[in-house]
Amino acid sequence: MSVLHITKNNFEEEVLKSKVPVLVDFWATWCGPCQALGPIIDELGSEVTDAKICKVNVDEEPELARQFKVMSIPTLIVFKDGEIHKREMGLKEKSVLLEMLK
Repeated sequence: MSVLHITKNNFEEEVLKSKVPVLVDFWATWCGPCQALGPIIDELGSEVTDAKICKVNVDEEPELARQFKVMSIPTLIVFKDGEIHKREMGLKEKSVLLEMLK
């Protein structure tokens, strides 16, 4: 599976109604740590088969960023059964992201 790009139009269907855990990376193009995290997110998207890996560009989707109180990026949120399960901020190693999905 590849990384899904999430907008306010597909958020409910792809994230909240998902039958599997969903890792959402809130990011922006101008954010250095976000750019460093990007390849890790892409790697997870191609390797993880029992969860969805998604990205939300906070500049393009400010409503979603506000809704989930994203004050600093990157912010990583794992949703399970439509609810926030875990939340982390900042650049994280791949092992940390995999642990968040458990």
